[in-house]
Amino acid sequence: MPSPPFRLTDSPWFWGLMFAVMALVGMGLIAPKYDIRQRQIEGRFLGRQNAAIERSRRAAGLDPVDLAETAEDRDVVAPGRIVPLWTLATLAGLAATGSAVMLARELGWLRRA
Repeated sequence: MPSPPFRLTDSPWFWGLMFAVMALVGMGLIAPKYDIRQRQIEGRFLGRQNAAIERSRRAAGLDPVDLAETAEDRDVVAPGRIVPLWTLATLAGLAATGSAVMLARELGWLRRA
């Protein structure tokens, strides 16, 4: 009995490639909004971190510090993002490249030496 013909959509490497490429497209579309939102989230994180430091200072019996007086602009404290989008894009790009290579090998476009 002959084996059924190979269909591209049966390959897990095809789907890995599709999902990785769609992730890259999605990141390209959301990049401007991501930066604004990430700046807000990281600003809150830095504020909570400073508040926790101040609480531990007070619990240790040290003189309290007015956080409003010592506040700095978050773009001065952390000019770049803590989690930049390029890290996620690099991972998606590596996944797309790896899936494309494995799919090409599966299809016989790349021969092993």
